[in-house]
Amino acid sequence: MTAERHCPALFIGACASGQGKTTIVAALARHHRRQGRRVRVFKTGPDFLDPMILERASGAPVEPLDLWMVGEALCRRKLYEASGEADLILIEGAMGLFDGAPSGADLAAAFGIPVLALIDARGMGQTLGAVAMGLMHYGAAKGIEFWGISANRVASARHAEMIAAGMPPELPYLGPIPRLEAVLPSRHLGLVQAAEIPELDARLAAAADQIQDLALARLPEPCRFVPPTQPAGGTTLLPAETKALQGLRIAVARDLAFAFIYPENLKLLQALGAELIFFSPLADQCIEADAIWLPGGYPELHLTELAANRAMKQSLHAHARAGRPIYAECGGMLYLLERLTDHQGQTAELIGLLPGEGQMQGRLAGLGMQSLVLPQGELRGHSFHHSTMRTPLAPVSFGRRQAGGQPGEPFYHCGPIRASYLHLYFPSAPRTAAELFMVS
Repeated sequence: MTAERHCPALFIGACASGQGKTTIVAALARHHRRQGRRVRVFKTGPDFLDPMILERASGAPVEPLDLWMVGEALCRRKLYEASGEADLILIEGAMGLFDGAPSGADLAAAFGIPVLALIDARGMGQTLGAVAMGLMHYGAAKGIEFWGISANRVASARHAEMIAAGMPPELPYLGPIPRLEAVLPSRHLGLVQAAEIPELDARLAAAADQIQDLALARLPEPCRFVPPTQPAGGTTLLPAETKALQGLRIAVARDLAFAFIYPENLKLLQALGAELIFFSPLADQCIEADAIWLPGGYPELHLTELAANRAMKQSLHAHARAGRPIYAECGGMLYLLERLTDHQGQTAELIGLLPGEGQMQGRLAGLGMQSLVLPQGELRGHSFHHSTMRTPLAPVSFGRRQAGGQPGEPFYHCGPIRASYLHLYFPSAPRTAAELFMVS
């Protein structure tokens, strides 16, 4: 019988987005790693950018935890496995602690993980205590255990005194966090990719230096992690499924333009028997494979280079003419269009395997959890994009929004090409994911 495990763990949440969660989690991960501890970091909800930073900080892959997209059974399994190899587990929340259904608070309560709540102190003094009290009382009703509350981005010693004066004595206040240097720059989809941040390791080291003597840098008490009692939903592969992609060579685009990939998606394709190779639409001239995956990313930031690589365009056209599958998500779908216009109004001719054009917008154009129901099953994932597209193609189906079940993003099937704005989490329905890369 598998035994329960104990490992220190913290859920780092906040009262809203933009409170500095990723910077603090990255600083904590780097600090504890420098102490010789093995650190595993998870990110609540769908995200590609924060995990890139957190992986650099912790030295280990960062996977999503989400009670809807990933499922409670697989979340439990991930945490149990991490508790057997780590000295500390950190989970970064998304948005505010109680935002979403299920929320980060629901995740923390489900697995008995104490919460460190961050509150951005800019523009606040004694009122921060009232906000903290509200979080505590609201969380207590939901079964949340608070490990501590910290005031983030505190400007000065006087500012810290004002905050402390308004803090109720019964709250586990851990004290102020000074305004750290600008560690993590951002752009329209969130943080800048780790590979694009100059001297990122030096920035992470500096952040770790600034928090190493604070109360929140101490090692929390161990949490209890029980063995999974049921299979992890759709991720349990039947014997026949383990060979669903046997002998198939799948080429995955991965460079600065296309990098939004869940590590578990790659692992699942390999578990299904596929051989994975990686290529760069920015730099490579051709690709030979049985199927191609074009994930999301930032094609709009690399229009000139993508348009200039005509050899890759010819290679993709040859692949499609041969009837070999191409699966494209979000930015990958935009890359397959005839034209794409960026935020500055610059337009470039792209691959042209899908009729139509894309246009970057100044505001969010799509956001939220959605599932994609196909004949083989239901894949879960999410939508998050700042572009719109016009195409004469008729969708073969639509995503289904998590809230209300209303129609979501259109899903296109044009010859060997399957494409949508959705970022799908393959382990939610392995057999269905395999079909995306098979000849129909």
